[in-house]
Amino acid sequence: MVIPCFKFDIFNLVSSPIFNNFRAQFITMSDTTTTAPPLTAKDFATDQEVRWCPGCGDYSILAQVQKVMPTLGIPKENIVIISGIGCSSRFPYYMNTYGMHSIHGRATAVASGLKAARPELSVWVVTGDGDGLSIGGNHTIHLLRRNFDINILLFNNQIYGLTKGQYSPTSEVHKVTKSTPFGSIDHPFNPLALAMGADASFIARSMDRDPKHLQAMLLRSQAHKGASFLEIYQNCNIFNDGAFEIFTEKSSKAEEVLFLEQGKPLIFGATQQKGIKLDGFKPVIVNLAEGASTDDLWVHDERDFYKAQILIRMFDDPNLAGHLPRPFGVFYETERACYEESMKMQIDEVIAQKGKGDLDKLLRGRETWTIS
Repeated sequence: MVIPCFKFDIFNLVSSPIFNNFRAQFITMSDTTTTAPPLTAKDFATDQEVRWCPGCGDYSILAQVQKVMPTLGIPKENIVIISGIGCSSRFPYYMNTYGMHSIHGRATAVASGLKAARPELSVWVVTGDGDGLSIGGNHTIHLLRRNFDINILLFNNQIYGLTKGQYSPTSEVHKVTKSTPFGSIDHPFNPLALAMGADASFIARSMDRDPKHLQAMLLRSQAHKGASFLEIYQNCNIFNDGAFEIFTEKSSKAEEVLFLEQGKPLIFGATQQKGIKLDGFKPVIVNLAEGASTDDLWVHDERDFYKAQILIRMFDDPNLAGHLPRPFGVFYETERACYEESMKMQIDEVIAQKGKGDLDKLLRGRETWTIS
């Protein structure tokens, strides 16, 4: 019995009429493929049950992030959200992107490593005042000083919510909580001042109950090339309800909130009748309705390193507390080399000068000892 033998020749195959016809049909199909429909907020929502307390400010922040994401023009698979531990840190479960619910205080460290390895990704860190400023404070300041192109969203509710109401690094002095029954004697952090001290290249503040402003700040954060630090006042209606009520309620907001706008004078008030000018380095309020001139007012400049520090520290001055409004918006922005780009340049330069590296030689180091 003779069994026929067939010879498989790849060169004959790719030049055959059958292959060429298939290739032509494939190219035609590719050319006529329609583009995918634009993404919407629903595309960034998962099927997971959102498990925050009813009325929590996190719901609003989640909604604004989901609304902003489709406008960025970034594929979902290129977006990563990394969190630590806390109420805010459940965020990755509810965002239909890649993400990681990491270790307490270490979200910024994990995000830094990811950005160094995959610089093309859009990396977001979601953290809280406890997670990001207490156990994670060290990692936060080093991410900022290194200037990775990462967006940090710090939810500040001035309390530990997940562990049921202990005072946090941003809680005010004399705060009575489960862990400070006679009132806290700790001096609180000013998160933006901490970011400024760590040489953050973008510093801003918004609030959970002003959706339009929050969306604008999220967009500004993402557009910035470098480490952006966005503090978001977030109401914990279970353990610290009303902490920021004076800034969010209609009855008081106009008189207590100063919205910063680039190139515009600092004006606030129910009828925009109040302005702020500098008396030396001290901000003072003037009444425009009583004849004060807008020409004398402080004009906001996001690039002014020195005035940004005055704005950030305005409510820290005990002599001014309760008189000056609380600023919201972009305090400071500057351009500085991003860590991941500098790292790549260094690697490319070494390869260009020395060629392929020798890992064993690198691990051995420059100093060796012979032991007899």
